[in-house]
Amino acid sequence: MNDEIIIITETAKESMDMAIRHLEKELLNIRAGKANPVMLNSVVVEYYGSPTPISQVATINTPDGRTLSIQPWEKSLLAEIEKGILQANLGFNPMNNGESLIINIPPLTEERRRDLVKMAKSEAENAKVGIRNARKEANNEVKKTDSSEDLQKNAEIDIQELTNQYIEKIDHILSIKEKEILTV
Repeated sequence: MNDEIIIITETAKESMDMAIRHLEKELLNIRAGKANPVMLNSVVVEYYGSPTPISQVATINTPDGRTLSIQPWEKSLLAEIEKGILQANLGFNPMNNGESLIINIPPLTEERRRDLVKMAKSEAENAKVGIRNARKEANNEVKKTDSSEDLQKNAEIDIQELTNQYIEKIDHILSIKEKEILTV
């Protein structure tokens, strides 16, 4: 195989890796009933007049699987953090004990679990579209090369095998997330 085709294949692999990383990041945002500091990533707090992510003004811990503990770096921020959590509309009701905020994560209902599985499947499908787009771009680039027809066909076969591997990875990641969501 010539160098041009190898570079095209490597570029396609990098694009596919990015699609997998993006999927994993998006799936972290889909809560599976267990407390996770990532759940509060969308919370923004008013800090000296500018909107600031909660992670930059407080420490977020998970003392157990059903509880989030938020310890602000400045006590004066307790009310602002509480307001930010409520405005983020995450369905959490923080309890303020004067020192920190405690959030008890409610158990998921069966209906909510099904909705979360649908969200996970949607994210997986988006990742598959990204993989297929990478395949299409790579195949188009291969056709533009000065390589022989045989080399081009072989490269397309290699790219398809790579695509199949990445689609399988996505299916595997999705099945793990589905189990995690549906486990009561």
